[in-house]
Amino acid sequence: MIDMLVKLYELPDGAPLRSALAERGVTVRRCQPYEAHILEEWVGRHFSPKWVSECRVAMAHSPVGCVIATRERTIIGFACFDVTARGFIGPMGVSEDTRGSGIGRALVVTAAEQLRALGYAYAIIGGVGPEAFYERSLGAIPIPASSPGIYADLLPDPQ
Repeated sequence: MIDMLVKLYELPDGAPLRSALAERGVTVRRCQPYEAHILEEWVGRHFSPKWVSECRVAMAHSPVGCVIATRERTIIGFACFDVTARGFIGPMGVSEDTRGSGIGRALVVTAAEQLRALGYAYAIIGGVGPEAFYERSLGAIPIPASSPGIYADLLPDPQ
């Protein structure tokens, strides 16, 4: 899986994305430090133990390096930033039943906006799965010869 590059100075405006979701009862916001255990449990249930580890790093940052989407006080998506490496976006994901509803796009744009606010001009999305999603959402472009990138020597999850 390749890495992709994002020009943070050419991002779409995330405010209309968040407003449209708010009208449907979805809030996109920075995760709070006292919610770390809730985020970790949710990510562990829906995704990967490796992503739980990355969420721990995101939650240790000040300010926190993770945004979440909630509905009725329940997490339905997340996006971390500045975790795997400086300037990286990810991991990120949304619950299966909400995919295709714009939540992922709002999360990734919000995470990118947070990196821009920290002073970055560019961001990297490492080990991309859905390339087309990042192209549409952020204008991301593939980085040539970037696979496997920093993920070359991943340790396997314990059995």
